[in-house]
Amino acid sequence: MAELADEVAAIAREAGQLGMARFGSDFARWEKTPGSPVCEVDLAIDDMLRQRLSALLPDAGWLSEETADNPDRLACDRIWVVDPIDGTRDYIRGRTGWAVSIALVEAGRVVIGVLDAPGRGELWQARAGAGATLNGRPLLASARTAFAGARVPTDALPKADRDLTMVEKPNSIALRMAMVADDRADLVATLRWGNEWDIAAAALIAQEAGGSVTDARGAELVFNKPDPQAFGVITSSRGIHQAALDRLSSRARAALAG
Repeated sequence: MAELADEVAAIAREAGQLGMARFGSDFARWEKTPGSPVCEVDLAIDDMLRQRLSALLPDAGWLSEETADNPDRLACDRIWVVDPIDGTRDYIRGRTGWAVSIALVEAGRVVIGVLDAPGRGELWQARAGAGATLNGRPLLASARTAFAGARVPTDALPKADRDLTMVEKPNSIALRMAMVADDRADLVATLRWGNEWDIAAAALIAQEAGGSVTDARGAELVFNKPDPQAFGVITSSRGIHQAALDRLSSRARAALAG
């Protein structure tokens, strides 16, 4: 598994360099649905990753943001869960808050997670039971125990959360989750339906660094579901995770009801 993880990291770096070769240049871009941007580089990286990762594990299934879903993946013991550019909006705008995200899932659990953020010079890696690293440096997640003052990557805080502290917010949700793993943030929370490919790799990185990761209702994340979505994600230090769930519980119920 260690050798496989290194091979995945090498492929992620190659994909990141493919993205950097076009970063800041002129390329085709459009919206798949309103508010969901995509560009031709997304598709080029997706094609490259599918070829390279499928060659590593020919029996593994495939789930990617930029590939039409095939229910045959549900019969696979292992599956690649990929976002070729997580944070496409930042990529299109020439900002560095994007990453290539690759996860290998076995029996619903992530066993390898890699994020390559070449604009930031960051390669994040994790293996189930073996810890997480950033550019080879072991990661230790936020150890915060006091909810008030917790660092949150966001552009603005609602009035009810003014006791929290804003920090830099990359567009990539995976990179925001990874910030908890590197003790740059204490809490990342979303209260909407999201896709497995956005969070799979980062969830393992945060957990292996010692953080806590659940959906917005506090349930354990499971991957390669028939409908590959989760209702929200809460990534935090272990010491404030329950407080975060308590703070957000009424909002989560309202979001589900709405």
